[in-house]
Amino acid sequence: MIGAGVIVAALVAVLAVVFTNNSAPRPVATSAPVPSPSSSTTAVPPSSASPAPSSSASVATTAATATAGGGVAAAKLAELTVEQKVGQVLMVASPVTGPSADSLYAVDTLLVGNVFMKGRSTAGQSGIADEVTGMLKHVSGSRTAGILPFVATDQEGGLVQIMRGRGFSEMPQAIEQGELPVATLLADATTWGEQLAAVGVNVNLAPVMDTVPSAEFAPKNAPIGAFGREYGYTPEAVSSHGIAFAQGMRAAGVDATVKHFPGLGRATANTDVDADVIDTVTVRNDAYVEPFRDAVKAGVPWLMMSNASYPKIDAANLAPFSRTIVHDMVRGDLGFKGIIVSDDICDAVQVRAVPVSQRGVLFLKAGGTMALCTNEALLPEMYSGLVEAAKTDPAFAKQLDAAALVVLEMKQDRGLLS
Repeated sequence: MIGAGVIVAALVAVLAVVFTNNSAPRPVATSAPVPSPSSSTTAVPPSSASPAPSSSASVATTAATATAGGGVAAAKLAELTVEQKVGQVLMVASPVTGPSADSLYAVDTLLVGNVFMKGRSTAGQSGIADEVTGMLKHVSGSRTAGILPFVATDQEGGLVQIMRGRGFSEMPQAIEQGELPVATLLADATTWGEQLAAVGVNVNLAPVMDTVPSAEFAPKNAPIGAFGREYGYTPEAVSSHGIAFAQGMRAAGVDATVKHFPGLGRATANTDVDADVIDTVTVRNDAYVEPFRDAVKAGVPWLMMSNASYPKIDAANLAPFSRTIVHDMVRGDLGFKGIIVSDDICDAVQVRAVPVSQRGVLFLKAGGTMALCTNEALLPEMYSGLVEAAKTDPAFAKQLDAAALVVLEMKQDRGLLS
């Protein structure tokens, strides 16, 4: 019998080729006619929103300076205002059943350049494609200097499947996916990815690469095991099946996102609804980090941070605000070059002690690339904090440029730059 470690190694080698070579532009909308939005097409600032900073700010860097480093993405970065750069490092939620006033304000007025389709819909491919297409037309043109958006959703399987109905498979939970032969899961994930691509989604915030210690512990593991979101109970099982899921998504033209680094499998509380979620076991070179390392070696392009605290790694900071965890571990130890996205840092109870205006700033300072906000009503405060920091702190302005360039380079590779 071939050991799981050999299977993982083989998958890593295959995926490294797949992720490197399969970089054709992916669809960002269906060919269906653009429908009239369910609410006003002119976004009016909601009562909860902060005023947008002036868009007349001068571009910080000239095109000549940026292109000295080479690349279309660098040249595009040089065209952007501070506000547009901030928009590229943010991902705002929009209900999959139709945009809210707050989500429209975020993309129309605050120039946010990436969207997360949240909630639940059983409208099927046709209905959901209409909603995605309607939202897409707000995230383009002069607002974003012609840069098209990453459109994400959360399609893990089981209880975590945002898009359902005709044209979408009923996906089993990950613990059941983990019982499938790897080749079968790869084929199934390709189908699931094709279903997402058909409605204009190009990023899936899955798979979960957290290792839960045992089936007996799973019910106590509030964020993962209690919902069957784990692929198994060993790092090898998680690696083999999580990578197969990611490979299937990529084959369909959808970027997978491995999460939640450095792992939520040992947590007994859920960062979405609880504060002081602490993993007292995980260390920097922990065996449970290996699935993430394997995924990075395989070329997975997105990695999501956990919101938990890991005192044996960094006793002073939550994971998304820890430079040791985000920069030193993800960029350094793992050698990851892609997009580091936060878990939600707007609604999550775990981060409520940190002012909303500072959450995006602290995440980028830690080495993050893109901040996810699932409460669009709070997005303006996070946006304003980022803009203010970039305009008053030259060191942070450089960090913003670096993060925005990572996003633009990925978008260039995916055919999302004009």
